[in-house]
Amino acid sequence: MIVTDENTPAGIDKTRPSIARVYDYWLGGKDNFESDREMGSRMAEVNPALPQLVRHNREFICAAVARAAAAGIGQFLDLGSGLPAHPAVHEAARAVIPDARVCYVDIDPVAVLHGEVLLARGEGLAAVRADLTDPETVLANSQVRAVIDLSRPVAVILAAVVHFLPPDAAAAVCAGYMSRAASGSWLIVSSGHYEDEELGRRVQQAGTYARFHNHDAANLGSMLGDLELVAPGVCEARSWVAGTGGEPAGRPVYALAAVGVKS
Repeated sequence: MIVTDENTPAGIDKTRPSIARVYDYWLGGKDNFESDREMGSRMAEVNPALPQLVRHNREFICAAVARAAAAGIGQFLDLGSGLPAHPAVHEAARAVIPDARVCYVDIDPVAVLHGEVLLARGEGLAAVRADLTDPETVLANSQVRAVIDLSRPVAVILAAVVHFLPPDAAAAVCAGYMSRAASGSWLIVSSGHYEDEELGRRVQQAGTYARFHNHDAANLGSMLGDLELVAPGVCEARSWVAGTGGEPAGRPVYALAAVGVKS
């Protein structure tokens, strides 16, 4: 099922843009409405690098998931998972561990609808509508618990979503999940970052239905708390994938990424 302006499920407000559907638009997907395309186009007109940032973030997610699976992690909680993208988390994980379990969580009803139809098919997969900013409620959800066993290590993914939260709130959300996760669990996190504050301000004005916070490397590092950083540490997303680390010089906007392991 492809959601279009002419084929809109009941209860969904297609006049109000959703950042999940804007991401889908930037990734070349078809599950977005005119309002999403309008906002995404305005934002990309101000900063043409945004679609590329989203693609780099997807590369990071897949690389980090594969690395976690190679380390023996067999279950993944993808928070703010958005619209289905390929490779999906379960595809990246199951390329390493064929029976890896994945729960996709998002607050956007279109994202969850598509997750149910396209992603969460078969044993060990689920798509759940919930607010990721409430770790206790998410982790108590019966659909989540049917897939995720908190007595065993889990990889918690917060990719390209923490920039919608101020630093303290983002750190608290990360801590909320990791405090309930078993030793050996992984936290996979990424955030958009602007070196050019004025550019960030203009993108914010164009993205009228989303409030962004410009986290830097120190902010992202604080979200990992006392977790053990996985090399190459806190760095630009593609540099994490390449294993080189560091942040690009002269690039006004890029995705920051980091992974930590609970001892």
